[in-house]
Amino acid sequence: MDAVILAAGQGTRLRPLTDDKPKGMVEVDGQPILTHCFDQLIELGADELYVVVGYKKQVIINYYEDEYRGVPITYTHQREQKGLAHALLTVEEHIDDDFMLMLGDNIFQSNLQDVVNRQQEERADAAFLVEEVPWEEAGRYGVCDTNKYGEITEVLEKPDDPPSNLVMTGFYTFTPAIFHACQLVQPSNRGEYEISDAIDLLLHSGRTIDAIRMNGWRNDIGYPEDREEAEQRLRAEADEGADDDADEGADAEDVASVASSE
Repeated sequence: MDAVILAAGQGTRLRPLTDDKPKGMVEVDGQPILTHCFDQLIELGADELYVVVGYKKQVIINYYEDEYRGVPITYTHQREQKGLAHALLTVEEHIDDDFMLMLGDNIFQSNLQDVVNRQQEERADAAFLVEEVPWEEAGRYGVCDTNKYGEITEVLEKPDDPPSNLVMTGFYTFTPAIFHACQLVQPSNRGEYEISDAIDLLLHSGRTIDAIRMNGWRNDIGYPEDREEAEQRLRAEADEGADDDADEGADAEDVASVASSE
């Protein structure tokens, strides 16, 4: 399955970190955000990476060149930042089967594989990871409205009055049907072509849309404090892993000691 990474944005809320580089090249725990994204997508089975670039695109292209960990990279250019649906259309000519989509400003430590499995097993027209956030933060994201059965009935992009606190997280799988929906999307009140509006069109046309609850965590690196929080989480997990390895080593030594005494 191919993977598309959207990395064209300017990251104005991250300035001055993005004065000389695009948001995806801001380092989190010693590596650019895009490196974290690429590693996860390759672990999920990405055969090729399609990276949508825009703002200071050459920084990304010069850094990764035409492959990463042996996986080919193709770059497409979003000349004007007119929204995620607009960005996705830049890869349409390259994609003819199911694909993964990741926003290139997210750090995930969660059940992304569940989304890919749902796409492969059920072949939904779209599947995506959702999480509940504090109500006061819901307006930062694409918000999912639900009925009394918990089924998603509508998706709204950054609403002023969110109908729920269940939001899309920035990882999706799609069939090529999403491209036609993106072509039909009209500019939002923000003047952008929103991916949430394209998903909403699929939903209301009777397409199969699956939402998978997130198990784990993710950070949308929109502000400097988001970057700091992601670094703390990654380091805490690394420390926990080191402690587990030390415990396993101690257990192995105990077993060896017992065996030698016998």
